[in-house]
Amino acid sequence: MRYVEEFRSKNLIKRLARKIEISAPRQPVNIMEVCGTHTHNFFRFGLDKILPAGIKLVSGPGCPVCVSTQEYIDKSIAYARRRDLIIATFGDMLRVPGTESTLEKERSSGASIFTVYSPLDALRLALANPSRKVVFLAVGFETTAPAVALTVLAARREGIRNIFFFTSLKLIPPAMDYILRDRRVKVNGFLCPGHVSCIIGTKSYAFIPKRYKIGCCVAGFEPLDILTGIYFLLQQINRKRPQVANQYLRAVTASGNARAQRITREAFSVYDASWRGFGDISGSGLILKKSLRRFDAGDELPLKIKLRTSPAGKEGCRCADVLKGLIQPPQCRLFRRSCTPQTPLGGCMVSAEGACHAYFRYRQSEF
Repeated sequence: MRYVEEFRSKNLIKRLARKIEISAPRQPVNIMEVCGTHTHNFFRFGLDKILPAGIKLVSGPGCPVCVSTQEYIDKSIAYARRRDLIIATFGDMLRVPGTESTLEKERSSGASIFTVYSPLDALRLALANPSRKVVFLAVGFETTAPAVALTVLAARREGIRNIFFFTSLKLIPPAMDYILRDRRVKVNGFLCPGHVSCIIGTKSYAFIPKRYKIGCCVAGFEPLDILTGIYFLLQQINRKRPQVANQYLRAVTASGNARAQRITREAFSVYDASWRGFGDISGSGLILKKSLRRFDAGDELPLKIKLRTSPAGKEGCRCADVLKGLIQPPQCRLFRRSCTPQTPLGGCMVSAEGACHAYFRYRQSEF
C-alpha cells in the first residue's frame, strides 16, 4: 500500500506538474504513448487536467486487440462456429466486432468458447477434453509471446496433439518505425510501453533517436511514472539531445529479459504481419516455426470461408487514424454516437485498452 501511495502522492504530483510547466517549450509538443495502460491511466488519474495546454498526449498502436485485423476476427468467429472445436481466448476478444458477428454472440448461440487468463489454461483445457480440438486465440505483443511459446513447447514435450494456436502476435518497434515514416504524423517523443520493454529492453528503441532524431522514455504506469516520463522527454526536447531514457528502472533493463527472448525465438519466426488500419508492416509479427507448425491452426485446421467487407455501419470508423495519433477519438464522427462500449464499431472502442474506450469512460463530462 505504501508503494502505491508514494507513486500517487498528490504533493509529489503537484511538484512534478510544476516542473513540467516550467520546462514546457513554447511550441506545441505531441507525445505518443505506445501502451493502452498509459492511455487509460493518463485519463483515470486526471493527468490531462494538470499538464500545460501545449503538451498533448496522443495514442499509438498500444492495444493488441485494436490492431488485430478484420480477417483475423472473422476467422476466429468461423472457428467458433465449428462444433468440433473448443475456442480458448482472452476476455477482451469476446466483443470485438467481425463483419457479421462477435465471439460473444457465437457463445450465446452455443459455441464452445472459454475465457482464459493464460495460454497454459488453454493447454489444461485440451488435456481435460482429449476428444476435442482446442484452438487458442493468441493475440498480443512481446509481453504475451513468451507465455504462448512456453505453452507450444510444453505441448510438444508432453505429446499433446489436440491443441492449436491461431496467432496474431505483433512486435512494437517495427510499428513505431512505420508510424514515423508517415509524414502526416507529428510526434516529438514517445512514452514507450513498460510491459513490452520488460521483455525487449530499452536497446530495442535505439533506432528512433538515431534515425529520426526523436526521444523516447520507457515509463511505468503510476501517475508519477507517467509524469516523470513526460518530464524526461521535455528535457530531451529542450536540450535537442534525443535518446532512449528509462524511467522504469525498477522493472526494465537495457537488454530486457534474455530468457523470455530466447524462449520466443525457440518457438517463433519473424514475418511481415498485417495490422488493422495500417496494412502490412515488415518484420512486425511472429509465426510458429516450421518445426512447430503442427500446432498452427491455420495450417492444420484450414477454413473455407468467404471473407466479406465490413457492413455499411462501420463506414467512417477512424480507428486507424487514432492508432497513428493523427486524430483524437472525439474527432471520429461515429464516436459516442453509433460507436460506444455497448455498441462498438471498431477495435479502439471495444477493448478496455483502446483509446476510444478511455476517452468515452473518463472524459464523458466534456461531451
